[in-house]
Amino acid sequence: MLPVVAFAPLSRVLALVVAVTLSCGQIAHAAPVADPFPEKAGKLGAVSCPETPIVQGGIPRPRQYLQAVMKCLDKSWKAYVARAGRDFTKPVAHYYDEPAETMCGLPWPGHVEAAYCPGNATIVFSLTGRWIDDRTDLYPMKVAAHEYAHHAQSLLGVRRAYDKAYKRAADDRKRELQRRYELQADCLSGVFLGSAWRSLTRTPEDWAELLVATRASGDEDGPRTHGTGASRVAWLQRGYRAQSPAACDTWSAPASKVS
Repeated sequence: MLPVVAFAPLSRVLALVVAVTLSCGQIAHAAPVADPFPEKAGKLGAVSCPETPIVQGGIPRPRQYLQAVMKCLDKSWKAYVARAGRDFTKPVAHYYDEPAETMCGLPWPGHVEAAYCPGNATIVFSLTGRWIDDRTDLYPMKVAAHEYAHHAQSLLGVRRAYDKAYKRAADDRKRELQRRYELQADCLSGVFLGSAWRSLTRTPEDWAELLVATRASGDEDGPRTHGTGASRVAWLQRGYRAQSPAACDTWSAPASKVS
């Protein structure tokens, strides 16, 4: 079971993501924006998202798979953003048979197979690699939902506030902010998967397999910008169970929950 964590309601938090030094020398963290997931918006809402095969008749079809998932994500998040009182725009999606020379205007990192570029609201997918080649599990859908969650963060004001806080933060604080930002996207991807679950014809074993793959994506031995495998699984599970973006307040979570 996911541990119960007390989170401060976002509606009570009015500041940008800031680190406030207290008299005792501890750090207090505020949520990024005032109520980015308002109560009136409710849950993400059930969406029908039947999967297409990644391989059909021996022929790889990752582009078709991802395009179908993106249509589901567009439909799901469009309705939610409208209820939240924000303007919705679809992200642009680019699909590459092989990694291109650049991603988001920078050299394409060798280990990155999908990414969201906030400057031009674009999601970039490599159609090859272990993340999607011949897979039959839900990991490719989870990756797409995670990158789309970054777009939702931009639409709902989280990204802008995060950028401001990041620019003035010390190096260790920068990494913590990145983890809170990325783990929120993991949680939001879980929200989407929970809303689409009934249409996926998947089993509890499929969900357990996804948790194993997500745990393996932790950055225990890396730059510590996305979270440990245990943290990524915990936030994915939290979103899946709640099916509500309001459950994804990583900004008010204690440091131990965003490690």
